[in-house]
Amino acid sequence: MKLHRTAFPEVLIIEPKVYGDDRGFFYESYNQREFCELIGIDTYFVQDNHSRSAKSILRGLHYQIKQSQGKLVRVIAGEIFDVVVDLRRRASTFAQWAGFRLTENNRRQLWIPEGFAHGFLVLSDHAEVLYKTTDFYAPEYERCIAWNDASLAIDWPLQEGQRPMLSKKDSAGLALDDAEYFQ
Repeated sequence: MKLHRTAFPEVLIIEPKVYGDDRGFFYESYNQREFCELIGIDTYFVQDNHSRSAKSILRGLHYQIKQSQGKLVRVIAGEIFDVVVDLRRRASTFAQWAGFRLTENNRRQLWIPEGFAHGFLVLSDHAEVLYKTTDFYAPEYERCIAWNDASLAIDWPLQEGQRPMLSKKDSAGLALDDAEYFQ
């Protein structure tokens, strides 16, 4: 595996070593020991999630204020624009965002530690996203920040005037100023 640093020291892009030939490809998508050595901390995943979404679906920006989840995200079909927002009040990068393109072809994985909101926009006709979490889903602690919060000014790759398709929950996302943060 190869590690790529991002604007957030704790958010990492992990690129697996892929073995390919005329028959197809093989790669080890996850190895606990190697992953922990790469990120520099011992962590364990307790839940795997799989979503399929159509083009222009936007999911997020989600986080759990208690039972916070670290996430390891990858795309197995299609392409997404994946966004993280730092919600750690004491961090020098508090209230900043970063975006990454994850595709079935680049096979990159994004490590998002606890303390970040997460969301993505589907850029291809459809996308399938797999992600591991370090804690269980707890709907009573789930929070959502509005995808189009003016203070964040996320540069989603949308065409002029295009609006993404949102769930009811995501349509009701709060402004960053009204959100709960991590200490």
